[in-house]
Amino acid sequence: QVLLVESGGGLVQPGGSLRLSCAASRSNVGITIIGWYRQAPGKQRELVAAIVGGGITRYGDFVEGRFTISRDKAHTTVFLQMSSLKPEDTAIYYCKGNWGIEDYWGKGIQVTVSS
Repeated sequence: QVLLVESGGGLVQPGGSLRLSCAASRSNVGITIIGWYRQAPGKQRELVAAIVGGGITRYGDFVEGRFTISRDKAHTTVFLQMSSLKPEDTAIYYCKGNWGIEDYWGKGIQVTVSS
């Protein structure tokens, strides 16, 4: 069992920034994928950003250079730096990890972009 705990969400004005953190109970060295997904009301969950094998990063098309995923040197925490936030970025953001067998999800954290 792997625990993923998200933090850093909240309310931000359009154009603002937030940094989300995902702390894992297991190192993500050699991980298949670890990253962030989001789900807005009435919409399907979608990929925001992820780190896959070899440290390659992937982003959802809507990101358009506004977000950056990274991880700490201990490879236990993954960050999502979000800038130029838009109201349509409002969603619950989930951390997901897969070490080769099954997916593990965090409980999610709310991000609200509103004036």
